[in-house]
Amino acid sequence: MSYKRTHDCGTLTAQNIGETVLLSGWVHRRRDHGGLIFIDLRDRFGLTQIVFHPEVAQDMHTLAGDLRSEWVIAVKGKVVARGEGMTNPKLKTGAVEIETSHLEILSKAKTPPFSICDENLNVNEELRLTYRYLDIRRGEIAERLVVRHKTMLAIRNHLDGHRFLEITTPILGKSTPEGARDYLVPSRIYPGTFFALPQSPQIFKQLLMISGMDRYFQIATCFRDEDLRSDRQPEFTQIDLEMSFGSQEELFPMIEEMMGGIFKQCIGVNIQGPFRQITFRDSMERYGTDKPDLRFGMELVRIDAIAKKSSFSVFLDQLQEGCVIKGICVKGGAEASRRIIDGYTQFVGHLGAKGLAWMKMQEGALVSNIVKFFDKAVQEELIAAFQAEEGDLLLFVASNENTTNMALDHLRRHIAKESGLIDKNRYEFAWITEFPLVHWDKDSQTYAAEHHPFTMPYLEDIPLLDSEPQKVRSSSYDLVLNGYELGSGSQRIHSGELQEKIFRMLKLSEEDIKKRFGFFIEALQYGTPPHLGIALGVDRIVMLLTHSESLRDVIAFPKTQRATDLMMDAPSEVLKEQLTELKIHVEPPEV
Repeated sequence: MSYKRTHDCGTLTAQNIGETVLLSGWVHRRRDHGGLIFIDLRDRFGLTQIVFHPEVAQDMHTLAGDLRSEWVIAVKGKVVARGEGMTNPKLKTGAVEIETSHLEILSKAKTPPFSICDENLNVNEELRLTYRYLDIRRGEIAERLVVRHKTMLAIRNHLDGHRFLEITTPILGKSTPEGARDYLVPSRIYPGTFFALPQSPQIFKQLLMISGMDRYFQIATCFRDEDLRSDRQPEFTQIDLEMSFGSQEELFPMIEEMMGGIFKQCIGVNIQGPFRQITFRDSMERYGTDKPDLRFGMELVRIDAIAKKSSFSVFLDQLQEGCVIKGICVKGGAEASRRIIDGYTQFVGHLGAKGLAWMKMQEGALVSNIVKFFDKAVQEELIAAFQAEEGDLLLFVASNENTTNMALDHLRRHIAKESGLIDKNRYEFAWITEFPLVHWDKDSQTYAAEHHPFTMPYLEDIPLLDSEPQKVRSSSYDLVLNGYELGSGSQRIHSGELQEKIFRMLKLSEEDIKKRFGFFIEALQYGTPPHLGIALGVDRIVMLLTHSESLRDVIAFPKTQRATDLMMDAPSEVLKEQLTELKIHVEPPEV
């Protein structure tokens, strides 16, 4: 019997009754009802019930008695209606079953290390990653991979409609400083030299603009050797695009339309533009982060000026040291017990804050153990600043600006999640704009690029490059959604002279510039169009589309949080002969 299917396991309905069909798949469940044997046959499209009657085909019935979970079989038989009261409305195929005449066992299976058919499986992630192919077979990961496919299809169709060309750029390239460690690949032909796997196709896509390709995109695999967390992987996929002679005013609506198409086609959600735009400074001031979650309120409020009028020594001492004081208003939070507030204090303490002050709005006045340090007029100013109402809770952090922002940002999210303020089916997009061009790196004692060294400064800020570079704004932008950065982009530098100036400001020597970027500086001399672009994380988009907790849940074969592949046992040692051929000597690890 052939195993070529006439239908998949999620197709057959009452309209197919009477047809002879051939199905192939995995044994999902087997049930022996004392004469009749039922099999739920599964493929990625669904389940179909198979029934073996001893009077229809005794030899096939006998063979079916040997079947076990996850065996791969092919069956041939007639589509018949299920018995009265035996239909399953949860399945598309729930009205029918296959009365089997032929059965062929294509492949037997060992007992899996965990159940494939248990929907409420509770197995540690390491075991699931070790047997990832079985975890995918369970269905949940497979459904997310389907959404991933639909996402990439929507991207390609949208960008093709805007005259973008999909062009593949090299995987083996040159090591350049882009903010994270490179993954290096040794060259056998040129011993002692290395390729680098791309952290992004940044330089290549700019070279394509110089090449006159005008509009480029690719769904690119990128690599970064950095510390991991739930929303990072050492290898990841991004929608990379670049366009010549364009502007933010043209790019933003195009990306918004693309995101709308993705959400509509993948999960049936309508996304309306234009997305709100928030400057970096405004975002940091109001939310304490450059990737704010806008699905709820509790914006940060700075009260430095008000606190100066109090006699509360903790606030006054912090202000004297150049720190800032900010707070949030938790609507209805006055019901929080002292134990809960102590928990909030411990929470921000883990983020570097030395304490958490609080006040409750009760019976028309502020109540707290520190209220006595604030006279009536100052209390009224606090109430007005936070728009506090009866039953609200005010929480304050006083520290350096970075710690204050980080502590209140995380506390704001923590309280919102704990209090059920977050609607998981709500999607709040925003563009974060006007990032600083550089920041001061204490470790290297030099300025470092906030995004990357190819970002165009605001034209009116260019005179500040020599005197006050920290005040220079960059023509860069991030797209954020529900507290996650989806993508980042910028207007690029198209002047070789300005690009060299930026490199020098970042303390790259003339030798470094020539050695690392000489080819690029040379290319800029041959007529470079103004151009801009963006890179959006496919993994992160799919993670949010599917309400997943981690990028690992939307990647077919991901790495662990320690950048290892448990299934393939990688990274691994290689043969000594391979190292010898590459002229590489490996020092033994320190014990």
